[in-house]
Amino acid sequence: CGVHGRLLEMGESLVMLLTSTELPPGVRRLTCAGLAALRAGSPADPPVVLLPGYTGSKEDYLLIMTELAQAGFNVIAIDQRGQYESPAADPERDCMIEALAVDVGRVVDEIGRPVHLLGHSFGGLVARAAVINRPSVMASLVLLSSGPAGIVGARRIALRAMRIVYDRSGRDAVWAAVRVADTTVYPPGGLEFLERRFFASSDIGLRVMGEQLLDEPDRVGELAAVIREAAAPVLVAHGIADDAWPPHLQADMAARVGARYEVIPDAAHSPATENPPATAAVLIDFWREAVGQRAA
Repeated sequence: CGVHGRLLEMGESLVMLLTSTELPPGVRRLTCAGLAALRAGSPADPPVVLLPGYTGSKEDYLLIMTELAQAGFNVIAIDQRGQYESPAADPERDCMIEALAVDVGRVVDEIGRPVHLLGHSFGGLVARAAVINRPSVMASLVLLSSGPAGIVGARRIALRAMRIVYDRSGRDAVWAAVRVADTTVYPPGGLEFLERRFFASSDIGLRVMGEQLLDEPDRVGELAAVIREAAAPVLVAHGIADDAWPPHLQADMAARVGARYEVIPDAAHSPATENPPATAAVLIDFWREAVGQRAA
């Protein structure tokens, strides 16, 4: 059916979850280190922490959480500070990558042991900073559809345009502009959730995160040095049609870090919602291998 067919099919499944009063089997709401979170799995199992991307939220992982938990992992997806249901008291400070990386450390402290850390897109930049600053947080690292530096290509152009619109006319105008540019056909309830999440997130926080998504420097060398010292497994993965960071940039990043590299079929920039079965399969295989390496 191709990427677009997969997007519509999985979009319908996700919307059914988001507009329902019930979460998937075994998934429950909680807070972790003061952050809104979803959790699936047993605390006795190896912990997995999932960081969402820019304008995203913990709900972006709903379609894979049950499968990951059934595979033997304690899965925690969070809203980073300033995103959706995790408020930011001082978004100019709290939504900086370095501050969000400190939050990751607090989450790990509450869990009580190193975690298998995954960051999607902007969340990957946060995960990278968390690992560079404090390598002991990770049992392994996954960079999902994330790049070596600031976002590039058409998405960079669009994000810069949105920043201009925001500066001139505010967040309402940004949402209106996004709606004009977005040609996606959403299932019933889908657009309503995206709008609710967009306006629930911190206004200033979205600007701060967006600026960093444009301006983040290349820190792959720093990450590679930490990974060599820690001897921790790393996975770089993305959808085959990713349009945020070109696949060749992500493949090169994987080579520089010495990471495993996977391309997820029938997916673009958000594999966890566009092709959940294939994404879950890649993650489970990687994490099981990582757990085995730690046990050896």
